[in-house]
Amino acid sequence: MAVTHTIGRRKKAIARVYLKDGKGTILVNGKDYKNYFPTGTLQYKIEQSFALTENTGKFDVNVNVIGGGVTGQAEAIRLGISRALCV
Repeated sequence: MAVTHTIGRRKKAIARVYLKDGKGTILVNGKDYKNYFPTGTLQYKIEQSFALTENTGKFDVNVNVIGGGVTGQAEAIRLGISRALCV
């Protein structure tokens, strides 16, 4: 599978998501998503698309996100990942 590029938006946050086959690593602005989003609720929002489609640990994700607050950024990333999984 080639790299799939999608965009997710929520309020003022814009997330550019790059999804490819891999081992399940998720990077947000060059950091591990658990360091970028320290709370469990925000981490769950990032993982939610993979859990619902039973694809946990099958894809590597690299995200560039700007604008908004942390909740809006997490939800924009969730939308971008969902769109990438549909492709």
